Amino acid sequence: MKLFPQRISSHLLNSGSKAATLLSFLSIMAISTSVLAADFSVTGESSTILRFRTTVDSKDLYPAYEYLKLNTSGKLSDGSTLGLYFGGWGRVDLGDRSTDKYSETDLQYLYASYRLANNNTSVNIGRQFVTEGVAAEKIDGLYVRGDLIAGLSAAAFVGKAVTTETDLQGGKAIYGTRVSLSNPNIYSIGLSALKSESSQNARYREEEGFDIWLHPVKNIELTGRSSYNSITSNWMEHSYTLSATPLKNLNISTSLNSINYTDYFYHMTTNALSLNNGFIQPGETMNALGVAASYNLPKNLTLSADYKRYSYDIAGDADYYGINCKYSSPEIVTAGFGMHRMDGSTPRLRYLETRLYALKKIGAFDISADLFNIDFDNKISGVKDSFSLTGSGGYELNKQLKLAANVEYSRSPDFDREVKALVKLTYLFDTNIGQGGNKSEK
Repeated sequence: MKLFPQRISSHLLNSGSKAATLLSFLSIMAISTSVLAADFSVTGESSTILRFRTTVDSKDLYPAYEYLKLNTSGKLSDGSTLGLYFGGWGRVDLGDRSTDKYSETDLQYLYASYRLANNNTSVNIGRQFVTEGVAAEKIDGLYVRGDLIAGLSAAAFVGKAVTTETDLQGGKAIYGTRVSLSNPNIYSIGLSALKSESSQNARYREEEGFDIWLHPVKNIELTGRSSYNSITSNWMEHSYTLSATPLKNLNISTSLNSINYTDYFYHMTTNALSLNNGFIQPGETMNALGVAASYNLPKNLTLSADYKRYSYDIAGDADYYGINCKYSSPEIVTAGFGMHRMDGSTPRLRYLETRLYALKKIGAFDISADLFNIDFDNKISGVKDSFSLTGSGGYELNKQLKLAANVEYSRSPDFDREVKALVKLTYLFDTNIGQGGNKSEK
């Protein structure tokens, strides 16, 4: 299933993220000269977050975060659009170290975008997150997509994979494509592929994928995807869901999922998605078959039930089933209750799970409470039940400024007692500048 040549010329990407930064800067200059003559807007969001928690080794952690998003877009005289998008965060520890550094920063994305007035054609350049079929990658590079003819669309990307851990290689170059045929009201079928190279190995990652969306009649819908690892010569994943609405208030769905973890997590760019995380054993596979139904009752009530059968090669089998009840009335309250049973092959997978939550908005205030409890059949590390109780509240000072906080108290087999808290201040801004320099800020 190889869709790419054995190696791409490495000199195209040997500058890595420095090249992406330079290209983004040049794009900024182009936008600045073009957009000033057109209508353009600047929107953004600033979130300042202070967290509080104590670790199992009695460290007091008070990390402060600042998340910033900025979006600038301008419409040109020919109907096309130019935009610049930035997102990043920084952290500083006000107490003990939360990592090996007291402070750190990260550039989440920074890219320039040019969108044509027709054919849904766009070109992005810089650091960005690409989702095209089998690809769900953060890259420093170039992304192009557009509609062709008779429902045919194509997309392609090339760049350097952005790793989220400094000790991971992540590949030297990554590139891929997706071709799809679709009718907006009936179907969409896509074929995709990606390849990543490292300086030591031209075959660092090779993946191909197939995705489908079918809506043949009003009340039936099928979505799904399959992905294949050409290096290990094995399927990574199959995931399909079929849903139907036989009655106005009744929805029924069934799902099929299959994952080969060794193939799926092959050469990941973050440690959390590697087989060295201690949660997944090498060689493990999972197959799951599920069914669910929900019914909307009068007076804002919804009842649902679900069942899922899990089959693991190493961890064994498990059955997960239960019910949920939800009441939703924005003028009064939104509340819900759920109860599920897990019957598995290991003590950690034999328990009764319950959840109770409520949300209420009172003027500029919104408050919520959420209780989640797991009652094990047998004690795990001396603990019979694991729970978390979370209380949250927010106050909208005005349309741009909101203050929120939450406190969570929990107990688990891994942590006897834990209290975590968070305070968040969010500021939104929106500035529009039209031709002639007219300016308005919301």
